[in-house]
Parts: sequence; C-alpha cells; structure tokens
Amino acid sequence: MRDLVGIDEIREAARRLDGVAFRTPLVPFPGAAPDLLIKAESLQPTGAFKLRGAFSAISALPPGRRSRGVVTHSGGNHAAALAYAAGLLGVPATVVVPSNAPEVKVEAARAWGARIVTCEPSLAARAAAAGELVASHGYEPVPPFDHRDVIAGQGTIGLEIAEDLPGADLVVCPVGGGGLISGVAAAITALVPGARVVGAEPALAADARDSLRLRRPVAWSPADTGRTIADALRADRVGELPMRHLLAQVHAIVTVTDDEIRAAMRLLATRARLVAEPAGAVAIAACLFRAAELPAARRRVAILSGGNVDPAVLASVLADGGRAGERG
Repeated sequence: MRDLVGIDEIREAARRLDGVAFRTPLVPFPGAAPDLLIKAESLQPTGAFKLRGAFSAISALPPGRRSRGVVTHSGGNHAAALAYAAGLLGVPATVVVPSNAPEVKVEAARAWGARIVTCEPSLAARAAAAGELVASHGYEPVPPFDHRDVIAGQGTIGLEIAEDLPGADLVVCPVGGGGLISGVAAAITALVPGARVVGAEPALAADARDSLRLRRPVAWSPADTGRTIADALRADRVGELPMRHLLAQVHAIVTVTDDEIRAAMRLLATRARLVAEPAGAVAIAACLFRAAELPAARRRVAILSGGNVDPAVLASVLADGGRAGERG
C-alpha cells in the first residue's frame, strides 16, 4: 500500500540513527524458552525503544523548523526519548505527560532538559494540550506513534532482526499506540516475507485487539486501560497510520494477564538477566504463556521494548514468586 511506511524510509532512518541508537542484541532465554530470542531494547541509552523514533523524527526536520523547539505527549518513555534526542541535537523540548505517568519516566525527561506539562490521563487530553503548545509557541509536534518518521525509526528494530536472524519466522511485538509494531511489521514484511508479526498487549487494555478484529480503531476509556500494570501500553486507541499497518501487515494480536506480565518480568530478570518494565515484558509473556495462540514457529523473536521500571514495582514483582494467572 502506497501510504504505508516503506523499507526505504526505514533504511533512511537507520542512517540517521547510526551512532545514536544502540544495535541491540538478540539474547537467548535459557531455561524458560530455549528457542526464543529476546530483542533487548531495554539496553538503549534511554532504556526503551522510543529513542529510535524520537531521534528519527527530530533529525528529519529542516534546521529552521527544528530550532523552534519540539513538543510531544507521552505516558513516559517517548517523553524521555524526545528529551534525550532533542538534547543531542541542541533543540528545546516540551513534553505533555498524563497525571498518572510513572515518576521515574517523568524525572528522566526532566533530567534530560525537557519542560514538563501535566494533563489529564487520556489520549485526547494529551493531544489537545500538545496542540495548544504548538499553536501558542510554534513548536514542531513529534507525536508518540502516529507519525511517519517515528514509525520509520521504530522500524529499524525490524531491520536489525531481519539482518541478524534472516530465518526468523515469528516476531512478537508489544502494542500500545501502534508505532512500534507498524515499523517492525513494515521491515519484516519487506525483508522476511515468510515471517509473521504478532502483537501482544495487556488483557486490561486490549483496544488494539478489538481494533484488528473490527478493522477500525476502537477506543477504550482511560479508566479501563489505567487498570493494567503495563503503564506504557495504556494508550486509549491505536493511531490512524498504525491502524493501516495492522490491517495490512500484522497477523494477529494476543493478550496476556497482568500476572503473566509479572511472571515474565521475573523470568527475564532471573534467567535472561534482563530488567523489563511491565510493558516491556508483554511480548515475552505472550510467548511463554500464550504459545498455543501464536503461529507455529521454529525461530521466534520477542521484543523487550523497555526497562524503565519503578524500583519499588520491580522489587515487588521479584519478591512475588507466585505462578502466572493466580490473580487474573
């Protein structure tokens, strides 16, 4: 489809990201799932994949527009990534964060020099606040997921998977607003045409699953999505461009419980020696606990999208050795 982000855009984003984003490894998962490789985006300088899209988008702006400053709205990881990327490029950054954003992520954005604006915890409120800042200050908007250059930046993850494991036949990817899975699916579809891309999201925030089933964006209320521990996947609905990628390039979306997310976090820490925030563990949870719902595969890759977890949350998860699914 002509309007989808293409492999040439992803390769151009990779050139812009050279020397900025870390080419993350495919890490084996000994014991828990020996046939599963983890794409460890938690190892990025900002602790999450979002650096790729944020830097891709800002660096693609003409210098005159970039110099006016950039603004975004985000539940945390994109805010921190935008602040970090803007700092590298010498660009002023403002980020709109919902009032329920994890403090560890807000403080990271502030530490990297961003001005913080707080709003109500809904996608509509976030977007409206960012729009007001664009109108009043002339900032360039860099949305968290519904943006071609952002999606192209996230697609460099799929480009790396295709280059490092050309025989991959299944890539499982977290879904929030849809920017990550859109870029990954675009790259995998172009370079590994036999592979399938499957999304994973919390059962308590399953708007993307519903959207794919009904073939149109379906919104969940902030009160509903706010229940999940996976704070980075609480977007009310997928974006318009990501929706087109879902329909054209994503095989399915599976959901996992919050207890399965916690169990995956524990296993990642104790067996793969990788720290994952709750949203970062969702794709791994799908591979561990929902394998029967996934396509059969011999070479599986799950994307660990981020590791910016509040220390108290991580300590609680590690201290709880209960089996997945005990509390729904």
